[in-house]
Amino acid sequence: MDTSSGAQILMSRQPIFDRSQRVVAYELLYRDGQDADSSLFSQSSATSELLLNSYTSISDQGELKRVPAFINLSRELLLSNDFPALPRKNIVLEINTNINVERDIIVAIYRLVKAGYRIALDNFIYKPEHEPLFKMAQIIKLNVKNMSFDDIAKQVSLLSPFKVTLLAEKIQTVEMLEECNKLGFKLFQGHFLSKPKLIKGKKVDPNQAALFELVQELQNPNTTPERLESLIIRDPVLTYKLLRIINSAAYSLVRKVESLTEAIVMLGMAQIRKWATLIALNNQSGKPEEICRGLLVRGRMCEEIALASKRPNPGSYFMTGMMSNLHLLLDIDRESMLKEVPLSDEIKNAILLNEGEMGETLMHVGNYETGDWDLLPTNFDATLYESCYRKSLEWSKEAMQALNDLD
Repeated sequence: MDTSSGAQILMSRQPIFDRSQRVVAYELLYRDGQDADSSLFSQSSATSELLLNSYTSISDQGELKRVPAFINLSRELLLSNDFPALPRKNIVLEINTNINVERDIIVAIYRLVKAGYRIALDNFIYKPEHEPLFKMAQIIKLNVKNMSFDDIAKQVSLLSPFKVTLLAEKIQTVEMLEECNKLGFKLFQGHFLSKPKLIKGKKVDPNQAALFELVQELQNPNTTPERLESLIIRDPVLTYKLLRIINSAAYSLVRKVESLTEAIVMLGMAQIRKWATLIALNNQSGKPEEICRGLLVRGRMCEEIALASKRPNPGSYFMTGMMSNLHLLLDIDRESMLKEVPLSDEIKNAILLNEGEMGETLMHVGNYETGDWDLLPTNFDATLYESCYRKSLEWSKEAMQALNDLD
């Protein structure tokens, strides 16, 4: 990792869901070149607050809101006499099971609870010696990845006497999510959104096929405003929303735009490409909003890196990032989707094989998002990626808010 300019901070976030699969918090994953805690806790209170806000502010069903951040504490920081002042209502402090339950630890946690902080116990299972912590915690996170349903049920029973909310983490499948829901868990965390139930033999339906034809044409550098209008106008909802957003205050046009051709000429192809794709994606209803949010963040981050690196055609990077997980909205596997979607071979190979600069960028962005920083190359520019990630979070929030304002 490039640390030539000092410690390089890495931060990403992982969603925590309620039973309706709405995001209610994010766990912050963070690291720098020296001490994992210093990336957040060594900052001034104002800087920490700014950083937390950028990672936890989202547009949720049209409402701009801020959700709490789950933040891991090391033993050293927990026992520190100089614990930083952090916004109590916006954070949950995580204590990991690798911290031995000793008297000084119990006293330190008690002090934080008395100061108004919420405590989550991470990766804990029931043991009698943990009971003092169970009595102080608000949330217990149970790692269900390698547990049987019977083992999970036993833990739920053992933990039931304590006044805690149970969070199932490391959920890998929808089946496990459903089982944990039945057992009484109220919060959920893991990669289950990236492994939906696939409907065998399902094809892309005609409306989606029309969307993909439009997406393909939007990428065509030789397309014309008239050709795009002929495709967009097939979808009355898309046409209406596109004209609404173009005529919104965001563009401050001198006069109203009344035809798509006129709109395309005035705004330029880059803006039309983006908004037409976003509006079309947003019409894929019935799925957790976090899927669409994730597509936008990934697409925008790929594009931001391409722009910063002065690579040609950054819009294709946006499309590559976004399309890499579009199948999650369609309930089909990625390979089947790509066979039916008229994307360029360059984008398909970037998604399937990580080929070329676009494929390499997509792979690095994916590893950054999940906090798999050890998989990134040694010459990886941490400052660039962290900056692009934060910009992408902000842009996705604004884009989703604009899309919801159209409804």
